[in-house]
Amino acid sequence: MRTTLLLAAVFVTMSSFLPDGITITSSAFRHNLPIPTKYSCEGENINPPLDISGIPEGTQSVALIMHDPDAPMKGGFTHWVMWNIKPNAHISEKYNGAEMGMNSARKIGYIGMCPPTGTHHYHFTVYALDTKLSLTAQTDKAGLEEAMKGHILAESTLTGLYKKTK
Repeated sequence: MRTTLLLAAVFVTMSSFLPDGITITSSAFRHNLPIPTKYSCEGENINPPLDISGIPEGTQSVALIMHDPDAPMKGGFTHWVMWNIKPNAHISEKYNGAEMGMNSARKIGYIGMCPPTGTHHYHFTVYALDTKLSLTAQTDKAGLEEAMKGHILAESTLTGLYKKTK
């Protein structure tokens, strides 16, 4: 019994150091640092470039959710919902290479950061999926999360910060 518990503890400790492989990065900003104004309501209101790498074997598509949990509304504010991204895709500025759903402004596609006060955290989360999804453009964050259940092979989050300058 004691040996089993010790082995279980060693496995849990070691598994916390094992990478799941998938990563999301941006050439425009680094994790937990400011996102340039260009990608906000004060700038060009376009999406930042993103790179997804380390896609696990068996991935058929990738999904992305950009969410601001600091927004002063229940559940935060979702800025971008996208699915059926090709594995290992480069998501360029003004990206339109995948299917997009509804953001919290009830518009399809990307909407830039525009926090009313203070610095907000913007989570860009990518999901490697074992399938392609058949969803409508009316799909929102909750709908995408429901459709992905049981299909997520790996996920990763890149967090950027933004505070209005004006």
